[in-house]
Amino acid sequence: GLLSRLQTSAPTVRTLSSSKSFSQNIPSCLWKLGRLNHVAIAVPDLEKAQSLYKDVLGAQVSETVALPEHGVYTVFVELGNTKLELLHPLGDKSPIASFLQKNKTGGMHHICIEVDDIKAAMTELKKKKIQILSEEPKIGAHGKPVIFLHPKDCHGVLVELEQA
Repeated sequence: GLLSRLQTSAPTVRTLSSSKSFSQNIPSCLWKLGRLNHVAIAVPDLEKAQSLYKDVLGAQVSETVALPEHGVYTVFVELGNTKLELLHPLGDKSPIASFLQKNKTGGMHHICIEVDDIKAAMTELKKKKIQILSEEPKIGAHGKPVIFLHPKDCHGVLVELEQA
């Protein structure tokens, strides 16, 4: 009766098999990518942007910090698992000033990913013909060495790597 019908109509469980597992497709490196540290957003009005995240959205927002070596003012918005970095030009020769000339209302500027060994990453990326935008790491907004990878080599995204 019913029991035999239930036994014969039991679903078949299928498993996907592959000749190679996903992890076997990842080349071994002397360095490792870590977590997403932040997403940077260029803003034409830093005070308005700070107010949006702090007063409207209720986020914890840092004080404004000038980074003359990078030509920017930065503000960090804490999101728990990562941060937003608000960028505003510090001087006319700032890379953010030229970005805002092309993008009047602002927009996403770059992503920052942590690495466990920035020097090893640089060496290996150069061997793989990935253009690094500086010869040596600079000290970034968190007081740690950073490098930037050319967007043309990263599918249109400016990628910042930061020593963890």
